[in-house]
Amino acid sequence: MAVKLNKGLSAGALSMTPLIDVVFLLLIFFLVASRFEQEERQMDVTLPQAAEAAPTVFPGQEVFVTVTPDGTYYIAGEKLSANMLRTRLKALYQANPGKQKVTIRADSQSNSGALVTVLDACNQANIRNYSIATE
Repeated sequence: MAVKLNKGLSAGALSMTPLIDVVFLLLIFFLVASRFEQEERQMDVTLPQAAEAAPTVFPGQEVFVTVTPDGTYYIAGEKLSANMLRTRLKALYQANPGKQKVTIRADSQSNSGALVTVLDACNQANIRNYSIATE
């Protein structure tokens, strides 16, 4: 008596195509996301020196507010007036209440009044998690 063997596809064979698609999509996502973070830090400002400072870490989204030597404000490369800065920070807080983080990158040659304006805008927007970047 002869035994017949099925020579079709085995039940253990998996297609690798969906796995490769997912890996490439994740790779593209992280490349795009990391590029935006770098663009926010491309403004050429000279940060002040800090004698003592402990780095702080807060959960949530981080926004960089750049203050140039002439007192101009930028968020994500967009030039803003003081009123527009207040409005933008309030909108960011409403989108992420209680978790919004603001890092102020003020040039060491910028006017302290411009820095106080940013701090005041953060307080008016109820953003309590803010810090001033130093080298």
